[in-house]
Amino acid sequence: MRRRTFAAGTAALGLAGIGCDRFKRRRHYGGEILGPSLELGHKVRDVQLPQPTAFEDIDVIIVGGGIAGLSAAWRFEGQGFKKYLLLELESQVGGTSRSGGNGISAYPWGAHYVPAPNRDNRALVRILQEVGAVESFTAQGDPIFTEQSMVRAPEERIFAAGQWWEGLYLRAGMTKEDDLQYKRFFNEVDAWVTWRDPQGRRAFTIPRSKCSDAPEPQALDRQSFKQWLDKRSFSSERLLWLLDYACRDDYGTRLESTSAWAGLFYFAARKLNPGEESRPIIAWPEGNGALVNHLKTICQERIRTGIAVSQILRVSPDSIQVSGFDAKSSTALGWKAKRVIFAGPQHLAQHVIPTLWTERPEGVTAFHVAPWMVANISLRERPKEAGMPLAWDNVLRDSDGLGYVVATHQSYRDHGPTVWTYYYPFTGLDDRAERSLLQGMDWQTCANLVLDDLRKAHPDLDRYVARVDIVQWGHAMVQPRPNFLFSEALRRAKEPHQGIHFAHTDLSGLALFEEAQDHGLRAAEEILTAFGIVSPTWR
Repeated sequence: MRRRTFAAGTAALGLAGIGCDRFKRRRHYGGEILGPSLELGHKVRDVQLPQPTAFEDIDVIIVGGGIAGLSAAWRFEGQGFKKYLLLELESQVGGTSRSGGNGISAYPWGAHYVPAPNRDNRALVRILQEVGAVESFTAQGDPIFTEQSMVRAPEERIFAAGQWWEGLYLRAGMTKEDDLQYKRFFNEVDAWVTWRDPQGRRAFTIPRSKCSDAPEPQALDRQSFKQWLDKRSFSSERLLWLLDYACRDDYGTRLESTSAWAGLFYFAARKLNPGEESRPIIAWPEGNGALVNHLKTICQERIRTGIAVSQILRVSPDSIQVSGFDAKSSTALGWKAKRVIFAGPQHLAQHVIPTLWTERPEGVTAFHVAPWMVANISLRERPKEAGMPLAWDNVLRDSDGLGYVVATHQSYRDHGPTVWTYYYPFTGLDDRAERSLLQGMDWQTCANLVLDDLRKAHPDLDRYVARVDIVQWGHAMVQPRPNFLFSEALRRAKEPHQGIHFAHTDLSGLALFEEAQDHGLRAAEEILTAFGIVSPTWR
């Protein structure tokens, strides 16, 4: 978020006074800030929770119920291994993939889709089979996805010059030079799609663990995406807007703060061959909450929510002491495990594993994490508009926000009440200051920021708004800044530490469902191997 934008916005939104008529006009809707649990998380950070006096024996503890932790549990269950518990700080699992709902629709509170995987991404294909999104397979083994699972048309549109246009690249009014630079950029992407290292590995694929670490792709990480573009004389404003939007959308960064490797990964990783179109999008009304609900059902008996883990400490060669606090009963709880999967973000690991950062001090400052605000706007009816109809993804070109997705789009409900899920990344270089800025905003300030942005495209929006509910994700997604993706700090962060295994999107430097899933499976299979349980990998 640009600092001057926020300063100007808050002056207009009420921190420096607001007109009475405008204030009354906005107060007819309700809403609240719904989480996550900052108070409990800060008590963990500040070592303010009581310690247990008794400890229960168990083979494995999974700390964290986001996609990585749930994927580890999914792998254990698939192996028939039941001697574990999954502990989650929040009242529900899912992390930034969790969802909500009301009388209108289910809706996402964060991640809202997965690109359709190719046959090489076996783990994602497996879970999509389980939820019924795969119809069959081609003779070559590529999955064919059900029609109802893929985002239906219209998929995306952009608001610019006073009207809506199809797609996210604004073609109306583009010059010959704009078109040449657009084609030249994607020729560069296709060259990387074709590239292979001496071992036959691609520069970019998903999950990242299958990518090449050869010198050529590593060199991309030593420069920003902006530097890479400047060296190749890319100057088209339309192209640069699209590329900057991609960085904000997937990474919470800008062109100048994104590794060139990550910038190219966004466009190249999901292509099997040069010249291919982008992969189809798979989505549900509740976003990736549909996958969370499936994983939760599989391991429900071994999930404990509302448990804040305050310390993980190895006390003997075969025993790890896990101290927790049950927020519901205000009771200190303890376990002695043979192995632990820490499936939380790295900023928490430094607080709950006291021996970790004495061994790996470089990890304290290596990770930068973008805060996000997500708003779910419940509408009594759709605003009236001319031109291209409402799409699944709706982006305002003149905005620091990312636009909104329509929860009822996949339910084929094109009229009547709906819910829009709006996304706003805080992309400043000082992520701690950005986090403080976000968490200092009250509900009304957040709601006003959202609706003021949307009024650019929907001037009559106020008459339809029933609620504006907000989630402030202080640590929403790891940022792939230059010199990070191939750093020693990131490499070491993946390594087990005194019987503790790590699983989180932080460890890829990319906050994607596929990366969380891959790390969860890796950590689970490391433990199964340590226990002498040998089986084919799911990765």
